[in-house]
Amino acid sequence: MLLNVAFLCLSIRKSPFIINRKKTVLTLTILYSIIATIKYSKEGAMSAIDLIILGMIKEKPMSAYDLQKNVEYRHISKWVKISTPSVYKKVITLEDKGYINGKTDNENSTLGKVIYSITDKGNDYFISLMKKTSEKMVNVFLDFNAVIVNLNNIDKELGLSLAENISKEIDRYYSVVDKKIEEREHIPFTGKTILKQQLMVGEALKEWSDEFIKTYRQEGEK
Repeated sequence: MLLNVAFLCLSIRKSPFIINRKKTVLTLTILYSIIATIKYSKEGAMSAIDLIILGMIKEKPMSAYDLQKNVEYRHISKWVKISTPSVYKKVITLEDKGYINGKTDNENSTLGKVIYSITDKGNDYFISLMKKTSEKMVNVFLDFNAVIVNLNNIDKELGLSLAENISKEIDRYYSVVDKKIEEREHIPFTGKTILKQQLMVGEALKEWSDEFIKTYRQEGEK
């Protein structure tokens, strides 16, 4: 798919039928960047999910249900794309690969809950993922950039309305994170520092949003 976009950019550059070649190539180049980011983000998300699940099990053996509840309680889905179905699927995959081992707990559960623990192979994989992930270039994927790149394709009034929507959601995101920091004073240092990180990201996005809307509005007045 990425290669197809690249070839399309080259063909448009030479095409006699495209009047505004520079603008079209620029748009496609940005789209290429977004597609590449999505691909990179998906690969990174899979590794992140592995790390989260293995880390929780390494900390304390638990069932898939407890893992899912832990993900919800820690609001991990707010900074890693992870859902309830993906937790259960990932547990099955990790067990199939020999990274975790499930044993039925008949003593403490009338339903025979399966409790998972990390294996030596899983621990080695966990450490290698920690090293690999820490060495990756930082990548920030924001869904609303797909809206920003298409603002030139709609009228200015609608574009400003959409930009205002994005700004409101950024403000809402900031407020939610700020509230969590106040509510979760008891959480470990690592959890607190991630919340602080997310708050600082929110601050930067708020500043960017204000500047963008101001500039976008001025462009329409020229």
